[in-house]
Amino acid sequence: QVQLVESGGGLVQAGGSLRLSCAASGRTFSLYGMGWFRQSPGKEREFVAAISWTGSVTYYADSVKGRFTISRANAKNTLYLQMNNLTPEDTAVYYCARTARSCSGYGCYASSSQYDYWGQGTQVTVSS
Repeated sequence: QVQLVESGGGLVQAGGSLRLSCAASGRTFSLYGMGWFRQSPGKEREFVAAISWTGSVTYYADSVKGRFTISRANAKNTLYLQMNNLTPEDTAVYYCARTARSCSGYGCYASSSQYDYWGQGTQVTVSS
């Protein structure tokens, strides 16, 4: 059983930054692609960013490209999301997730159905 635990959320003013972390249990973290999704009240869960198992390939939603950076430290079983220049539209619960199988391409990584393990989420609130 894989457990994912997010941390680092909080309240920040527009233009500020936050760094989310996702700690994974088990010995297989380095074998799977990982992703970040977010969900705001009344909206569907949406893709934010993803990273391949090696960390060499990353994908971003257009809404966060140039502001957010996804990275991973396989030796620490940890996934990160550096979020800069935050806006109120970034307010949401942020979830990390592990891909269920080998993903290839943006379409695969951006689809929530391709992920089998999810964290409980961490709240990010950006005030104007």
